[in-house]
Parts: sequence; C-alpha cells; structure tokens
Amino acid sequence: MEALIRLAFALLARLPLRVNHALGAGLGWLAWRLPTELRRVSLINLALCFPEKDAHWHRRVARASLIETGKTLTEAPWLWRAGPQKINALRHAGEGEAHLAQALAWGRGAFFVSPHLGSWEYSGLQAASFGPMTNLYRPPRLLALEAPLREARQATGAQLVPTDRRGIRLIKEALSRGEIVGMLPDQTPKGAQGVFAPFFGQPAMTMTLLPKLAAHRQTPVVFAFAERLPRGQGYRYQCIPATEALYDPDPQVAATAVNQAVEVLIRRCPEQYMWGYKRFKIRPAGMPGRY
Repeated sequence: MEALIRLAFALLARLPLRVNHALGAGLGWLAWRLPTELRRVSLINLALCFPEKDAHWHRRVARASLIETGKTLTEAPWLWRAGPQKINALRHAGEGEAHLAQALAWGRGAFFVSPHLGSWEYSGLQAASFGPMTNLYRPPRLLALEAPLREARQATGAQLVPTDRRGIRLIKEALSRGEIVGMLPDQTPKGAQGVFAPFFGQPAMTMTLLPKLAAHRQTPVVFAFAERLPRGQGYRYQCIPATEALYDPDPQVAATAVNQAVEVLIRRCPEQYMWGYKRFKIRPAGMPGRY
C-alpha cells in the first residue's frame, strides 16, 4: 500500500501545477455532481453558517468549495516534492504578512495558525522560510500514509511533532528559542481538550490548547491562509493578528476568539474553505445532531 501511495504522489508531482489543479478540479466537480457525503455535509454547513444567504448561494459556494478541495488533494504531492525554491517562487504579495515578521521580532516565538482554508499544505511548507518552524501533527488514520506524509511535510525544514505530551514539550522549547509553531485551529479536538464556542453562530467543540500555550508567555499569534490563485499561478497570504481575548484565562472567551479569527478569514474567501468537514458533529448535551 505504501509503495502505491508513493507512486501516486510521484505521478501527481510530475504534472505542471496548472494541469494538476485541473485534475483536482475535475475530482471536486464529480464530488459535487454525484450524491456524495462531501456534497451533503457542505450544503448543511453552509446553511447553518450563512442562514442569511439563499439556497442558490449555498449551492454555488458548496460547488466551488468541493472543486477547491479536489485541488487540495492533488496539489499536495506536487507541493511536497517542489522544493523550497519553487515553493517560494509561487508566493505572491499578500495582505498582513508584516504581522508575522513583527511577531517574530519580539523574540517570544510566534504561532502561525492556518485553518482548512485555501492551501494549508502550501502555508505549512512555505512558512518554514520565515524561520525555524515546528508543526503540531495528527497522524493519519491510514497507517500507510504516515511515513510518506511525515517525510513530505518536513521537506522544507519544518519539524513535525505529535499531539501528545512530548509534542507539547517540543513546542514550548521551540517557542523559548523564538521560533514559529504551526497549528490548525478548526479541527475538532479529541477527548476533553476543548470547549463549546460559537462558530458562525453555532456551538462548535473548539481547541483550548492554542490559547493555553500562547497565554503562558504572551506569545504572538497570527492567523493566516494561503489563497489559491487561478490557473496554477501561485498563492497569496492573508494574515491577521489575534485579539487580546485569545489570551483570556476563561477558556470559553479564548476559544471564542480563536473561532472569530477563523471566521474573519473564511468570510474573505468562503469558496476555498473545506465545508465538507463535519465541524458540528459533537453537540452540546440535549441538542440534536446536525448530520
């Protein structure tokens, strides 16, 4: 299985990025045209998060989101094998990038927080060019993917650490050296590692790890995503700094600040968010399921 996965990665990596994205767009279009779970969940999530929009808007954004999700799938092996020079050449002038440079200049390290928006694989690889970087990493469910993914995501110099005590220790050490730590803020945390906080007006189980780690040394936090440009032209960062509420000792307040920052970025480019993820699968006691 691992050999087949590596072969598929190699074939996708050989395609020109524009062709690679066209292939991914085709896969996403099929996911929209067929009665897939991704299509069903995307429409549910958009109706929940944007009740003020009509059904036509929900369908248009869901279709675009699935097409972008297809590009995410096929572009990942291309990016993993591109190398730092080619990765950096794809970066176009963005908005708010100075926030990260300013955060690192303070010498307390910085969190680079990128949701499932745009190309999070690109941002995870390219951000390592800003300085030494450690990324919190949740191993894939398919064991055969573990080694290829780990090798690929460390290709530009970032260190991957697991979501356990050892990983937390390594993150703290990296911050003490003034380095960058990468995190995904919109995954449902496991066990009791989160609290319910509003996300587009809906209660969502939200991580508390980021606020806890950031509050310890008042570490700067920058939320960012790499917008995928059309026709394989490259990527453009959009970055915003965290608000003071993220450092609040009340985990509910801090988690709400995390979700609000993610919302701000999603509203800039809702078509490139992964709406097919079951963000509201875990519900508060007594509330009906959404899916």
